[in-house]
Amino acid sequence: MGRRSVRTDKNVYQVSREAAGYTRETASEKIGFMSDDRIEKIETRGAVPYPDEVLAMAAAYRNMHLCNHFCTQECPIGERYVQPVEPKALGQITLEVVNAINSLEKKKNRLIEIAVDGKISAEEEADFTEIRTELAAISRAVLTLQLWLDQEEADRA
Repeated sequence: MGRRSVRTDKNVYQVSREAAGYTRETASEKIGFMSDDRIEKIETRGAVPYPDEVLAMAAAYRNMHLCNHFCTQECPIGERYVQPVEPKALGQITLEVVNAINSLEKKKNRLIEIAVDGKISAEEEADFTEIRTELAAISRAVLTLQLWLDQEEADRA
């Protein structure tokens, strides 16, 4: 049986593994292709995990939010293009999706006006920035919903 960690600065991967009730050895067996030494290096910040390792840990630990964490915190591309999301209840996610869609619906005609000539003029810049914010809210809500669905699937597995 593995020893219990007394570290206070545990990273998200170690917290998730421990929440699943696994030792590093058990996690290694569940994942199948990662050694317990590799898991330890990732957990002690001696190595950054590869995307396939994060996917495997997320599935084994039944914590799909590890994927969002990796993309938004450890991947240079994801840091720029993926928004961090927090776990939420389905009802809250649904309200956020509907609110974001309704908010954008009000600005739809202005977006068409801005886009019709294929350019964004100085006068259109502020309106376009506001519309981009609304689109980002929709994107974040959709990503939150996708992670919720993935988590539900993992919980049923």
